[in-house]
Amino acid sequence: MANAMRPTLFLALLFFLSFNSSLAVTYNVITYGAKADGVSDSTSAFNAAWIAACGSTEAATINIPSGRFLVGSNMVFNGGSCKSSDITITIKGTLVAPGDYNVLGNAGNWLSFEYVNGVSIVGGVLDGQGSPLWGCKTSGKSCPSGATTLTFTNSKNVVVNGLTSLNSQLYHIVFNGCQNVTMQGIRLRAAGTSPNTDGIHVQFSTDVTILNSRVGTGDDCVSIGPGTQNLWIENIACGPGHGISIGSLGKSANETGVQNVTVKRATFSGTQNGFRIKSWARLSTGFAWNILFQHGIMNNVQNPIVIDQNYCPNNQDCPGQVSGIQVSDVTYNNVSGSSATKVAVKFDCSSKYPCTGITLENVQLTYKNQGAEASCANAAGTASGLVQPSSCL
Repeated sequence: MANAMRPTLFLALLFFLSFNSSLAVTYNVITYGAKADGVSDSTSAFNAAWIAACGSTEAATINIPSGRFLVGSNMVFNGGSCKSSDITITIKGTLVAPGDYNVLGNAGNWLSFEYVNGVSIVGGVLDGQGSPLWGCKTSGKSCPSGATTLTFTNSKNVVVNGLTSLNSQLYHIVFNGCQNVTMQGIRLRAAGTSPNTDGIHVQFSTDVTILNSRVGTGDDCVSIGPGTQNLWIENIACGPGHGISIGSLGKSANETGVQNVTVKRATFSGTQNGFRIKSWARLSTGFAWNILFQHGIMNNVQNPIVIDQNYCPNNQDCPGQVSGIQVSDVTYNNVSGSSATKVAVKFDCSSKYPCTGITLENVQLTYKNQGAEASCANAAGTASGLVQPSSCL
């Protein structure tokens, strides 16, 4: 019942934010020297506005008006010493990363929020200008790893509403070690061939909600890492991309598990995967429990439903081993559409820790307008309703 209330609570939260922001002290980045020409580096002006808002004893709003603002280096918004626990960043313009990918290089992050409480980002565009770096990587040259566009670390009570991220060098948005996060109306775009440009990545975080969003990128639309609990995703469109993935899990021997994940009303178009759970083929203490995939639509998806517990890229560090990740209580309810491959449902589970409690309810997937196939290894569960392809559980 608590999960069912999440979208309603979010609407109430948005009303509160809009009302409260009208009473907030406002700090305009132009006042602090920012230039909306896309050329002048506005990093110091943004930092000055943040320090002012952070030091406010009242609710505070940072206003970024229309125009293109260059943020020419990796910037950290640290909330550890903030007096205000109600800071809204309203973006009407576009924040632009450096055109030379060597500037950010191996910085890891471009815009990073750390130890913040009660920060909201409303509107705006973040342009990572990642395409030159993608070209470098795909050419086989020696290239820096690049930077994630937006990262929240060890933060709580975060709202991101109506934000667009374009052409990230690496991941678009990452939440690491966060609590009580709500994202609404997010648009993330990068080329389908762009490497490692995951849309939203969540790890070691609890009570995260993602609503009414659209992701098209070169990697997972949403990737769910270790330590994620109580994640709710509803009304999301994915494509191009690699689907919605729990994992990869089990990279570390001692790993926190994933539990209580709900994905509802997801549409996948031309993606590599639909609903995927993926773990390394080596021992680990991790798990994936209590997962619900509901109301999924697949449009020409290569692997609509897949559990892969034999992930071993380049056959390094895992040949001959088996996954220690325990996968259980996973439900696929009302999933329909078309597979781009003959095998539309594939459960390739660990031989040492087989998948248990897998449930298929009203799953209807076709291949070239004909019957598709299902493949199971070390997987146990039940099927009910109309299930096509026929269950192999």
